[in-house]
Amino acid sequence: MIKTRLIELLQDARTYILYQVLWQWLALLCQIGTVFTVCTLLRATFDGTISELMLGVAGVSLAALLALRFWADRRATINAYRASVDVKRIVRERIYEKLLRLGAGYREYVSTSEVVQMSGEGAEQLETYFGKYLSQFFYSLLAPLTLFLFLLPYNWQSALVLLIAVPLIPGVIVLVQKIARRLLNRYWDVYTGLGDSFLENLQGLTALKIYKMDARKAEEMDKESERFRIITMKVLRMQLNSIIVMDVVAYAGAAVGMTVAISQFLAGNVDFAGTLMIILLAAEFFIPMRLLGSFFHIAMNGMAASDKMFAFLDLEEPQQGTEQLPEGPVSIRMQDVHFSYDGNREILAGVNMEFPAGSFTSLVGTSGCGKSTVAGILMSRNKGFAGTVSLSGCALQDLAESSVMGNITCVTNKSYLFKGTVMENLRLGNPQASTTDMRKALEQVNLWAFLREQDSLDTEVAEGGTNLSGGQRQRLAIARALLHDSPAYIFDEATSNIDVESEEVIMEVVHRLAQEKTVILISHRLANVVDSDRIYLLREGEIAEEGTHDELMAADGAYAHLYLQQRRLETYGQEVA
Repeated sequence: MIKTRLIELLQDARTYILYQVLWQWLALLCQIGTVFTVCTLLRATFDGTISELMLGVAGVSLAALLALRFWADRRATINAYRASVDVKRIVRERIYEKLLRLGAGYREYVSTSEVVQMSGEGAEQLETYFGKYLSQFFYSLLAPLTLFLFLLPYNWQSALVLLIAVPLIPGVIVLVQKIARRLLNRYWDVYTGLGDSFLENLQGLTALKIYKMDARKAEEMDKESERFRIITMKVLRMQLNSIIVMDVVAYAGAAVGMTVAISQFLAGNVDFAGTLMIILLAAEFFIPMRLLGSFFHIAMNGMAASDKMFAFLDLEEPQQGTEQLPEGPVSIRMQDVHFSYDGNREILAGVNMEFPAGSFTSLVGTSGCGKSTVAGILMSRNKGFAGTVSLSGCALQDLAESSVMGNITCVTNKSYLFKGTVMENLRLGNPQASTTDMRKALEQVNLWAFLREQDSLDTEVAEGGTNLSGGQRQRLAIARALLHDSPAYIFDEATSNIDVESEEVIMEVVHRLAQEKTVILISHRLANVVDSDRIYLLREGEIAEEGTHDELMAADGAYAHLYLQQRRLETYGQEVA
């Protein structure tokens, strides 16, 4: 019923839980004091010994006890709130820190939707576990013992019967836990699967609409939702049945204790006031355990969510380097590099490439030949490669990821723009960039004239840059990359799926950068790589050809055939005209 690893992970919340238990215990003492005062008054009334002074003292005592109980309940609630807030903060920090340790390639280990669900719904479920369940667990152990010790002098038989009946409820809880664990694990599997499908369909909604597949996907989502509804109903039915059983045990236990007290009264073993105290406090033996049972079902969801969270936190992390690249130009070398995804077909099969400092090198080849995989390896996104990759003589695996990111900037055709202003997006590349620096970068990509007619650097950018054209989004992403001012740049299909004007602007930027930086251009369009210092043609994960454009054309091999084929396609309309 208690997950020790959760307690160890969230040590800061333990103080709030302790305070919460102490305040609950104080509230119980106030309740006992209230019952004792009332019963004492009734005894005095029946005995004829009651006086005005006794009434006054009792009135003041009752008022003080009620006020103190109100204060204790309030403090317990405050500490429960603080524990739950602390838990959510700590859990989300741990998940975020784990993502940072997994590095840029975290998606190889976990899906984005699962991370979102763990950080959102999972953290919320743990809020109940720490904010209510744990404190109630310890209080449920303390309260019956306190009541037993108080009632023991009045009638030990009744007190003992009540105390013995209390553990029946934890027995029911343990039984439910064994049944519920498997059911809740299935519940979370179905829940996360539904979340994955929803996020994927939401992101691909435009494609689904284009191909008129949205109705089919909606039907599939309906089926998944129905599975989720069924498993949810099973969980609720299990919870309802266990609550009924716990209610029966609690009320039956209280009834037995009251019956024993009355029989002891009739036998003359306890007076009226003592019997009344036992009857009034009998329910207090079981209420804490009964509340624990109610919280238990929600807490079980939290423990099931924690299983997912710990599975994520226990993922084997790639070995992180600590070395820093020296300042200055960056050279890159790949020697006998092999790489495959999930141990399947090799994407790179013994690749050898060099990218000298200050050089302009291009990677070309048909789709699936491994070009982007090379970029992923160099940016530390693709781990687990075999062979040697070195940057300025330092082995890639020995370098800190921050050093790699600080020295190599990668621009893809899917560079993300965040909701905010142009200035906020640009300052991701360089937080210290001045307005002059940003304007200069925008001028280099021929975007300043457009933005000047809007709100300049304060122009709003929608999520993903959806309020800009494809070419404008890409040019803004490249302006941000320019502000990063790293010694090396990788352009991975940075000119695909954009207009001709934007492509020309971007290639001008690439050529200017190539005069002073190490530039790697990955392109499907061979007209863009003509001026490269060296061109590598990849085919099925191997270097099929390499050399300058003129050397490769003179060799009349695969590169020359592909280049001429593209030229014929690009000039087809002109020839017809």
